[in-house]
Amino acid sequence: MIIDGKKEAEIIRNEIKKEISVLKMKNNKIPSLAVILIGDYVPSQIYVKNKEKNAKEVGINSQIIKYPKTVSEKEVLNKIEELNKNINMSGILVQLPLPNQISKEKIINAIHPSKDVDGFHPVNVGNLSSGYESIIPCTPLGCLLLIKKIEPNLSGKHAVIIGRSNLNGKPMAQLLLKENCTVTIVHSKTNNLQSECLKADILVAAAGVPNLVKKDWIKKDVIVIDVGINKVGEKIIGDVNFDELKDKAKAITPVPGGVGPMTIACLLKNTLKCFKAHLT
Repeated sequence: MIIDGKKEAEIIRNEIKKEISVLKMKNNKIPSLAVILIGDYVPSQIYVKNKEKNAKEVGINSQIIKYPKTVSEKEVLNKIEELNKNINMSGILVQLPLPNQISKEKIINAIHPSKDVDGFHPVNVGNLSSGYESIIPCTPLGCLLLIKKIEPNLSGKHAVIIGRSNLNGKPMAQLLLKENCTVTIVHSKTNNLQSECLKADILVAAAGVPNLVKKDWIKKDVIVIDVGINKVGEKIIGDVNFDELKDKAKAITPVPGGVGPMTIACLLKNTLKCFKAHLT
């Protein structure tokens, strides 16, 4: 089975749109999302444009704040502080990557945890790790929702995650632990990556290495979630060899059209969550 991320993302967007419509009638307010975009990195510009388009479609007021790549760290931090204090702003996102003169850590820490729609603030990271209520990073949340569409009960499943980044690998592990999975994180320093992957009932690949996972790396009927986005020539491909795996896996996400649309849908979901928290 090929998992249709576009279709699942559309279902989520429709649910969000309905809920925002009801909240607007009750409170005469709608969620607002501020996106800070620094520099002219083309993938970031495309991604932000997609976010803005999707936000408007569901009824979220999206504000794009653009800075040249020469902007000072202080100017960006001042803007974040201003947005933190703005009671009409539900969520704040600073598009990564950032230019060298700006500390990613300082920027992430500056966003108030209750407006951190990316779920990267240490408070949200800590809450997720502790099993408390938190804002969950968009990509791993999207991955989990796709996995649960295929297998609603994950208890006792062995999940293998390739990649240990703060953006995906680590929060993905926390989410799957919460679902009572046995979780293994593998990475570039892991001995015999293939043998670890062969143990997986669920395999989440987020290594940034094109076609890393081959057919002989998985057992039959595994659920494969491919987070990788790699440009090879004119093609965008994932971290797994889709053509080799698609007939052996129980279910697999394509690239593009798998995890990508879910990431943006979950960003909208997080923005709505922040908005509702500020209403109460």
